[in-house]
Amino acid sequence: MDRLLLWIAQGTWLGRVPKAPGTAGTLGGFPLTALLLWPGNFWAYLAGCILLLPISARICEHAERILGEKDPPSVVLDEIIAIPICFLGIFALMEFNGPSQPNLTAILEIPNWGAWALAAFALFRLFDIWKPGPIDTIQKLPDGWGVIMDDILAGAVVCIILTVAFHLI
Repeated sequence: MDRLLLWIAQGTWLGRVPKAPGTAGTLGGFPLTALLLWPGNFWAYLAGCILLLPISARICEHAERILGEKDPPSVVLDEIIAIPICFLGIFALMEFNGPSQPNLTAILEIPNWGAWALAAFALFRLFDIWKPGPIDTIQKLPDGWGVIMDDILAGAVVCIILTVAFHLI
């Protein structure tokens, strides 16, 4: 069971990339975003994001125990689950302001979607590495929560930035 939990915590092989495993793990968040979009329903997407929090905290807690260190660099599940958070606001705007519900087809038809995805990636990495203010403080939480919550908070900051920009453009 330890091997399976570690494999998940390390984002399969993404966390074993020798240089910048967090960056590789961040890329793993995009397939997760697509998977959460699969039902084509904002509420299912939101529920998936919420359900992943305690599950991921528990898995990361086990990975810390297995590896014998706090927030090991090879554990990238936190980056993976944070990327869908970055897009919550844009998908909420689509849900409530139309013209369509957020699903993978509708997302890919957004003009310049690649630029939005690149902005999410770059901004998330910036805030995840920089860890300004509460993003740094929150990583001191116990039991795997500190591993994931700094990334979730960084994702929430990116969510706000992207949502405001998306709404204004």
